[in-house]
Amino acid sequence: MPRLTALFALAALAACATAPAPLTGYRDPAVPLYSNAVIQAADLSGDWQQVAGFFGDGGCAAGGEVSIGTAEGGLAVTGTLCLGGMRRDVTGAYQQTGPGRFQRGEEAAWWVIWADTSLRTLAIGTPDGRFGFVLNKGANLPSDRLNAAREVFDFNGYNTDLLQAAR
Repeated sequence: MPRLTALFALAALAACATAPAPLTGYRDPAVPLYSNAVIQAADLSGDWQQVAGFFGDGGCAAGGEVSIGTAEGGLAVTGTLCLGGMRRDVTGAYQQTGPGRFQRGEEAAWWVIWADTSLRTLAIGTPDGRFGFVLNKGANLPSDRLNAAREVFDFNGYNTDLLQAAR
């Protein structure tokens, strides 16, 4: 009988243990996300092509385009992107909330987690991992910059098996 009591006590303790939080986006929220500390709003000005991202099964893929300019306190963005599998209008003012961090209203914040030294390619992620994407100045992304973006997404907790590049 004492063994049976001990067994029930262990079962009760196991039932009280908390399971790890499930992955709800494309990245593990337990891994810190780092933004690029030297990126300023003016560095992002120009016309950009979405050349890769985490799209899921939503039916859209890379190929969106955005034009970015500066606005008081951040960015003025015009365009459409595939974010988390859904085509979305991203037109509006994005306030700079920190180094390399921008947000429009209550939407998911865009964190620039990597930019190549010539500012031709950007990797952008979100703290909650709801989406991530790669922007390039031009439709042709060289494999070295795609690989660099992939490594940075991986370092920041993204499941890079799900990163899809434009074909």
